Amino acid sequence: MRHYDRVALIGLGLIASSMAHAIRDNGLAGEIVGHAKSAETRATALEIGLVDRVCDTAAEAVAGADLVVLCVPVGAMDAIAAEIAPHLAPGATVTDVGSVKQAVVKAVAPHMPAHVQFIPGHPLAGTEHSGPRSGFATLFVNRWWLLTPLEGNDPAAVARLRGMIEAMGANVEEMDLVHHDLVLAVTSHTPHLIAYTMVGVADHMRRVTHEEVIKYSASGFRDFTRIAASDPTMWRDVFLTNKEAVLDVLGRFAEELFVLQRAIRMGDGDMLFDYFTRTRAIRRGIIEAGQDTSAPDFGRGAPVPPPKPETE
Repeated sequence: MRHYDRVALIGLGLIASSMAHAIRDNGLAGEIVGHAKSAETRATALEIGLVDRVCDTAAEAVAGADLVVLCVPVGAMDAIAAEIAPHLAPGATVTDVGSVKQAVVKAVAPHMPAHVQFIPGHPLAGTEHSGPRSGFATLFVNRWWLLTPLEGNDPAAVARLRGMIEAMGANVEEMDLVHHDLVLAVTSHTPHLIAYTMVGVADHMRRVTHEEVIKYSASGFRDFTRIAASDPTMWRDVFLTNKEAVLDVLGRFAEELFVLQRAIRMGDGDMLFDYFTRTRAIRRGIIEAGQDTSAPDFGRGAPVPPPKPETE
């Protein structure tokens, strides 16, 4: 079922390319138009037929679109919003896929003309790969897509956007901006920072060689490196724009870490066992909710060669 006549994807990385596949496979739009800052990325998108048209500018891409999706790093939102604002069609909906919502609203909302609906959003889905070749239609299936509607948003526009997202297979929930940023600081942002830190620690350990770190990586460190392979531009912007929530969670993490350090130092096996038993239940809950699998290797199966790196 068609939800929009023309969808404009601004930025053609993993999320945008997966949206393009899902929209096309499910017949959710009449036309998909794309734009990326990099000429190489635009050429690749055109070569693989990712979208129906590739535009050299964001302004050109949004012309006539009834849905515009901003799929650029949070730090680029302000400039993109300023560029596209004069070219947005009356009645169009503008949404985004940024991992931080307060900063995105602050950057985008002031540029939006009164005749469009800006409805911030965030799909909780992804891989460590990026670029137009990295997307696939089932990325959003049974994953959560959070919408943070703003005061004054037209309920019909919100419902229309929600309908398309659900048609791509995602579960949709609406959430307050501030609460969104705190939740994501707990479930995504801080875990990524810890992963980057652990990989950095291994890199700086002088008593463990670089070759040993790579050769003997068991599942724990291996999965830290998977997370830490995520796009550095995106994560730089996330930490700079969600600093208060991340620093709050990091403070709590440091407190928990001190408790565990003390238990290890004091040989308190009962405390460690009880602590790990409680935290293990969270993992079981994630599996029961259908957000992961209990299969070996976290359900990823045999390693596959990564796609050719692309510049967004």
